[in-house]
Amino acid sequence: MDDGDFYRGSGSSSRRDSSSVWRSTGIEIFSRSSRAEDDEEALKWAALEKLPTFDRLRKGLLKESLGAVNEVDVQKLGYEERKNLVERLVKIAEEDNEAFLLKLRDRIDSHFHAWLLATSPFFGIDLPTIEVRFDHVNVEAEAYVGSRALPTFVTFFVNVLDGFLNHLHVLPSRKKHLSILQDVSGIIRPCRMTLLLGPPSSGKTTLLLALAGKLASDLKFSGRVTYNGCEMHEFVPQRTAAYISQKDVHTGEMTVRETLAFRQDARGLDPVTVEMLAELSRREKEANIKPDPDIDIFMKAAATEGQDASLVTDYILKVLDLEGCADTMVGDEMTRGISGGQRKRVTTAEMLVGPAKALFMDEISTGLDSSTTFQIVKLLRQYVYILQGTALISLLQPAPETYDLFDDVILISDGQIIYQGPRENVLEFFESMGFKCPERKGVADFLQEVTSRKDQEQYWTRRDEPYRFITVTEFAEAFRSFHAGKSLGDELAVPFDKAKSHPAALTTRKYGVSKKELLKACASRELLLMKRNSFVYIFKLMQLSVMALITMTLFFRTEMHRNSETDGQTYAGALFFTTVMVMFNGLSEISMTVLKLPVFYKQRDLLFYPSWAYSIPMWILRVTVSCIEVALWVILTYYVVGYEPSMERLLKQYLLLLLVNQMASALFRFIGAVGRNMIVANSFGSFVLLIVSVLCGFILSREDVRKWWIWGYWASPLMYAQNAILVNEFLGHSWGHVISNSKASLGEAILKSRGYFPYAYWYWLGVGALLGFVFLYNFCFTLALTYLNREYR
Repeated sequence: MDDGDFYRGSGSSSRRDSSSVWRSTGIEIFSRSSRAEDDEEALKWAALEKLPTFDRLRKGLLKESLGAVNEVDVQKLGYEERKNLVERLVKIAEEDNEAFLLKLRDRIDSHFHAWLLATSPFFGIDLPTIEVRFDHVNVEAEAYVGSRALPTFVTFFVNVLDGFLNHLHVLPSRKKHLSILQDVSGIIRPCRMTLLLGPPSSGKTTLLLALAGKLASDLKFSGRVTYNGCEMHEFVPQRTAAYISQKDVHTGEMTVRETLAFRQDARGLDPVTVEMLAELSRREKEANIKPDPDIDIFMKAAATEGQDASLVTDYILKVLDLEGCADTMVGDEMTRGISGGQRKRVTTAEMLVGPAKALFMDEISTGLDSSTTFQIVKLLRQYVYILQGTALISLLQPAPETYDLFDDVILISDGQIIYQGPRENVLEFFESMGFKCPERKGVADFLQEVTSRKDQEQYWTRRDEPYRFITVTEFAEAFRSFHAGKSLGDELAVPFDKAKSHPAALTTRKYGVSKKELLKACASRELLLMKRNSFVYIFKLMQLSVMALITMTLFFRTEMHRNSETDGQTYAGALFFTTVMVMFNGLSEISMTVLKLPVFYKQRDLLFYPSWAYSIPMWILRVTVSCIEVALWVILTYYVVGYEPSMERLLKQYLLLLLVNQMASALFRFIGAVGRNMIVANSFGSFVLLIVSVLCGFILSREDVRKWWIWGYWASPLMYAQNAILVNEFLGHSWGHVISNSKASLGEAILKSRGYFPYAYWYWLGVGALLGFVFLYNFCFTLALTYLNREYR
C-alpha cells in the first residue's frame, strides 16, 4: 500500500471517526437540551394545572420565537404574539387550515363527547348541528308597474291615496300580483355543502332570505321554515343563521381589522363554548393529559372576553387572505380603500366571526376570480365538514372545480325548485328528461341554461322525437317522480325528531352581550369614527370662526349703543343671528346620519345591537363637540359685540346656545333618519330650518302671527331660545334705566315691542323647553331607527 494512500485512508478514517464523535456528541447535547426544555414545559404546565378553574382558563403556555415557553394571559396577547401563534397554526391557509380544524375537533372529541353522553341523554351528538327544512313555501308580492312605479312627486302621492282608498275598499288595488316562490320544499342538511343555482330573477335571494328569517315585511309569506323542527318564533333566527348579502355594506372609515373586531365585540361569547372548554380542561386535568399548547391558547382566547384584539379575528384574516389589507381602510365612494374582491371577502369574514351555525350566502363570488372563489368555498367546506356546520351557497357561474366541492345541488327557476339532491344525480335527472350536458361544458353552466327557452334546444338528445320546450313546471313535476325527489318527499313526510337536537344548536338570546357591553362597543366605534372624520369638525369650527368674525365686524361694540329701542333692535338682531347660526351649524348632521344608515340597517337587522345602543353614544359624544363650538363662538363675539358685561350673563348665554346646538343636532339627525335619502332629508331639513326661523317671533312678531298658525309659534324650539336669550340680555343692568314717558325699563320696552315676554323666569323656561326638545328629538331619532327600514329604490 502506498504511503500516500495510507495517509489518505488514515486521514479519511480519522475524519470519519471525528465526525462521528461530534455527531453523536451533538445529538446527545441537543437531546439533553430538548429534554430540559420539555421538562421545563412540563413543570410550567403542572404549575398551571394547580390554578383555580377561572384562572386556568385564562392562562396558557406560549412558545416564543427562540423556542422558550412562557406562561401568558390570553387576554393580554400582544400583536406579535398573536401573529406568530396564528402563523404556527395556519402557515399556509390552503394547506394548513384543514389540519388545524382537525386538531380542534380531535381535542373536543377526545373527552368532550364522553362528557356529553354522561351529562344528558339529549347530548347524543358531537357538536350542535342544524337541519333547515322548508315545506310548501310561497312568497308573493304586489307592486306598481309602468309609470306608476316611477319615483316621482306626483306618483308618490297618487300611490299613497290609492293605497288609502284600497284599504277602505273604495277602489280595487292597481298593483300587479307577482309570485316569487311557488310551493317550494326541501332540506338543507348539516355537514353537507349545498349549492343554490338558478338564472337571474329565479328567486334565489328570496329563498335565502326566507330561510334566514329576513324577508321584507311587505312580502306575503306562507308555508313553514323550521330549524331542527322548531318554528321561527321559538328561537332567534338572526343569531342562529347568518345571511351574507351580495351587497358589500361596510363603514368606509374603519379598517378591515376594526370591522371584524367590532363584529366580535357585538357578538360576545357562546356560552356553550365556555362551558365546553371548562369541562374539557377539568377532564384533561383528571386524566393528566397535556394538550397542544397552541391549540389550548387558541381555544381559551376564543372563549375569553375582554381582549383588546381577538385571536379569532386574526385567524379569519389569515385564512381569507386579508392579512395584507388588515390595517387598510375599507373605503367607500368618497374614501379610497380596499379592492372590490377584498371587500367581498370582508363581507364573508364579518359573518364568519359571528356565532351563526347556519350560513346562507348570496352570490359571494361577485367580483372574485375563480381561484379566490375556489379557495373560499374550500375553506367553507372544511368548516362544514369538520365543525358540522350548515351552508347553502348561491353562486352565479361557479368553475367546474368549485362546483365539485359541493355535495348537494338546488336548482331553481321561475320561483320553482327543479332539482334538489346529490350532485352526482343531477345529470341523471336531466338525461331522463332528454337533455345531456356536453363533455366540455361545465355542469353549472348547463344547469342554468337548460331551463332557458333560448338555450334549451341545443341540449336535446332524443333525435327520434321532435323537440318541444319543456317548461319549468314540467321539470318540477318530473322531479317529484325521480328517485331523488321521492326520497326527499319521504324524508319531509317524517317530522324532525326534536329529541335529537342539541339544546345549544338554536340561539334564544336576542343579543350576544349585555346592554352595558353593547353600549360600550358602540361608543368606542362612534369615538373612532369621530376621530377619522375630524376634518368635518375642524371645518365646522373654521366655518363658525369665519361667521363669528363677520358678526364681530357687523355688530362692533363701538357702534352699539343702549339709548333707545332702535339700539335694542340692533342687539336683538345680533342675538337672532347668533341663535340661527348656532342652529345652522348642526345641519351637517343630516348628511352624516344618512351616509351611515345603510350600515346601521344591516347591523340592526343582524342583531348586532339595538337602536338605542347606536343613538345614545352618537348623542352623548356630540356634546363635547357642541361645547367646543359654542365656546368658540361666545369667546369671540360676546365682548366684541358688547353684550351685558356680566360673567353670569355670559355663562347663561353659553348654556343656552349649547342647548340650541344640541337641539339642532338632534332635530337634524331625526330628519336624516326619517328621510333616509340625501336629497329628501336635506330638502326637508332646510324647510324645517326656515319654518322654525320664521315662527320664532323675530321675523314675525307674536302679535302678527295668524291664529291658525299660532300653534307653530309655540311649537318652534327657536322661539324659546330667542325669548330666553333676549331676556338674558335685556333684563341686565345696562338696560335697566327707564326711558322717558314710560314706567318700564328700556330692556322691558324692547322685549314688549317685539312681542316677547319680559319676565326673568322665561330664561329658565327656555332652558327647560330646549332640554325637553333635546330629549324629544333624540327619542324620535331612536324610534325612527327602530321602526323604519332602508329605502329601496
